[in-house]
Amino acid sequence: MNILEYIETRFQEFFNRKPEVIASAPGRLDFLNTHQDYKGLPVVSVAINKRTYIAVSRSNTTQIVSLNLCVENQPCIDEFSVENPVLKGGGWFGDYIRSVVLVLKNKLGVTGEFNMLIYSDIPVASGLASSAALQVSAVKALSELWGFNLSRGEIAELAYTSEHDVMGIPCGRLDQYGSAFGYISRIETKPPYRVSTLKTQLFKFVAVNSGIKHSTGAIHPVRIYEIKRGIEQLLKQELPVEVKKLLSTNIYEVKWEELSIEDIKPYIEKLDETPRKRILFTLKMNYSTRLALELIENPSRSKLREVEEYLSRECSKCLEEADSASSHQLKLLGGLVNYQHVLLRDLYDVSLPQLEEIRRKALEAGAFAVKISGAGLGGALLAMVEDGSRGLNVVRETSRITSGSWLVEIDEGVRREK
Repeated sequence: MNILEYIETRFQEFFNRKPEVIASAPGRLDFLNTHQDYKGLPVVSVAINKRTYIAVSRSNTTQIVSLNLCVENQPCIDEFSVENPVLKGGGWFGDYIRSVVLVLKNKLGVTGEFNMLIYSDIPVASGLASSAALQVSAVKALSELWGFNLSRGEIAELAYTSEHDVMGIPCGRLDQYGSAFGYISRIETKPPYRVSTLKTQLFKFVAVNSGIKHSTGAIHPVRIYEIKRGIEQLLKQELPVEVKKLLSTNIYEVKWEELSIEDIKPYIEKLDETPRKRILFTLKMNYSTRLALELIENPSRSKLREVEEYLSRECSKCLEEADSASSHQLKLLGGLVNYQHVLLRDLYDVSLPQLEEIRRKALEAGAFAVKISGAGLGGALLAMVEDGSRGLNVVRETSRITSGSWLVEIDEGVRREK
C-alpha cells in the first residue's frame, strides 16, 4: 500500500467516505543565509522528500484528525466551526489549521465545513519546517476544495500570514516559500518576494535530526531585540550621513545589502559585545551567501580566487574541513557553508556542544560541509556530500548519536496529489 492509498484508507475509516482532495508540501533544509529572512535578506532553501499530506472533503461539521498524534496516543482530533475558528492556544495542533481557515476567510471570503486528515513524515521541532509544510499543504488542499486556483506565491504568502500574523510566531518567509516553491530556491524576502530556482547536480544532502527540540518562537524575538539594540547604539553615534540613511530601528527596513562592514567598522567596535556580534553576523552571513551563489552559478577563475582569499582570511579551518571535496569549486563552496556554521556558532550563539559533536561525526564520515539548518539550539543539521555512498556513511555514523539521519532527495514544492 503506497502513501496515498494509506491516507485514503484511513480517511475512509475516520469519516466514512473518500477524500475529495489530497495535497502535500515538503519540509526543507535551510541552506544559505540562515536567520536572515526576518531581516528582509534573501535566503536559500532546499525542499526535501519528506512531506506533509492533507486529505479533505466537504462536510456538515468540521473535524481535523492528525494521524501522527493518534499513533503517539496524544490528543489528535480537533473540532470547530468554520464560522468561528478561534485559536485555542497552548500549542494545540489544531490551531495551525484554524489559523489557515481564518486567513482564507479574510482573504478569499470562503466558508464551508470540512473533514481533514493530516499525515506527515517530517519530524516535528526538528528544524525541517514541519509547521510550514503543514500550513502550506493545508492552504493548497482547502483552496482546491473550495475552488480557488492559487499560485505558489499566493499559497506561500497565505501560509506565512497564517503562522506569522494569526498565530504570532516571529518567523520570516523562508519556510513557507521554500515549501511552496520546492527545489533549491533563492527567496527574496522583501516585496515582491521573487523566487528563483537553482539547478545543480554537484552535491547531495543529508538531513540530520539532532533530537533536541527547539522553538523558533523562543529564539527569533531575542535575536531581533539584540540587533535592534545594536542599531539604536549605532544611531547614537556621529555616523556619516550616507551610513545613517541605511539604518532603521525596524531591522526589516535596514538596507543590509547596501551596508558593509567597512562602512561601520569604526562605529561597530563601540557597541556592546552581544549586539556587535549580531550585526557582524548579519553582514558576514549575507556576504558569504552572495559568494556561494556566484560560485554555484558562475564559477569563474576570478570568483574562485576571490572566495579562496576570503576564506583564507576569515576561516582557513572551514576550507580545510572541505578537503574531501573532489573539485576546487566544491571545496570552496563547502568552505563557505562551514563558515556559515561558524558564524551561527560564534556570532549568533545558536549551537550546542551536542550539535558540534554531531557535526564532527558527519565531517569524519565523509561530508565536506555541515551546518545548522533552521533556528538552532537543537533541531537539524544539513550535511553536504558528493555521492550516495558517502551520504549513507554519514547517515550510518550520525544515526548512532541522533534521532535519525536521512540521505534526502531534492523535491518539488506544494502539489495536489489527486
